[in-house]
Amino acid sequence: MHASPATTSAPTSPATSRNITVLGAGAWGTAVAIALAARHDVLLWGRDRAAMAALDAARENTAYLPGFALPPALRVGADLGAALAHVQTGADAAADAGRAPLLIAACPVAGLRPLLLQLAPHDIDHIVWLCKGFESGTGLLPHQVAREVLGAGVLGAALSGPSFAQEVARGLPCALTVGSESAELRERVIGAVHGGNIRVYSCDDLIGVEVGGAVKNVLAIATGVADGLGLGLNARAALITRGLAEITRLGGALGGRPGTFMGLTGMGDLILTCTGDLSRNRRVGLALAQGKPIETIVAELGHVAEGVPCAKAVRALARRLGVEMPITDAVAGVLFDGDSAPAMVERLLARDPRDEIA
Repeated sequence: MHASPATTSAPTSPATSRNITVLGAGAWGTAVAIALAARHDVLLWGRDRAAMAALDAARENTAYLPGFALPPALRVGADLGAALAHVQTGADAAADAGRAPLLIAACPVAGLRPLLLQLAPHDIDHIVWLCKGFESGTGLLPHQVAREVLGAGVLGAALSGPSFAQEVARGLPCALTVGSESAELRERVIGAVHGGNIRVYSCDDLIGVEVGGAVKNVLAIATGVADGLGLGLNARAALITRGLAEITRLGGALGGRPGTFMGLTGMGDLILTCTGDLSRNRRVGLALAQGKPIETIVAELGHVAEGVPCAKAVRALARRLGVEMPITDAVAGVLFDGDSAPAMVERLLARDPRDEIA
């Protein structure tokens, strides 16, 4: 049976409807497309023609978001040219900022550069990404990847915050933050996404927004390990709190502002990902506590768990910057160095005492 939204949105009016293209038909891209299709003219694009044809025929993303029917008005396809033409700024949109189109990239961090390389030959003026993490190999944040590929002339924004795809697709309440150096693009995103059961806040600290969204995935793995070992709620609270300290230290070293990490994309996303049963990264930690190898865990998960590659990238970055991140270091030890989950816990508990606010 297909799930239905929790609430019914008001009919879309021509004055408020926008053309929106979502590039990436995974769970999160599909959920965002479903949510926005209630108010806008949305096109969901995926690179696999056969998969997109099957999705359109079934009107359900059985591979990544089963159980959620696509709204009748939501268009899907694998033609990138048509997807981009859908959000080309026409005369009407240019004259009315309230109708400006929106281009959203809904791919994992590993897929961001390849996707942007496909977009580079086309005439786009902005891009909004939903991915959270550091690029493997380069250690770059998404905005740095976008700038490398597209140049500084294309406006960029991160839409982030505590959000599970299944709940967004169901129409349950959700609060997000759009981070961008461009006030114009922030307002465009808010105008398109804010409404119904989705609330969107604005933030000009793009680095802080991205760092919080990236590192919380690593910490969710640590919390999953602790829960899987039965260490109790006290240990979970300690890991979340000290994890927030790690996010703040690294984010500050990269130029983020401390206050950003107290908000939705820092503390909010951290709490959700560390405690929610829908969290993929938490499930990775639970499986590690059972002694399963990471290759088996990833294969069984069937979805991308961004915390796994992110742990390696964050550990390398922290060491290069001289930032102390013991929880992240311990997680990376289990994932990549052959350490056991109990050894990870022993390593953290054996650390010398220190001042808390440091």
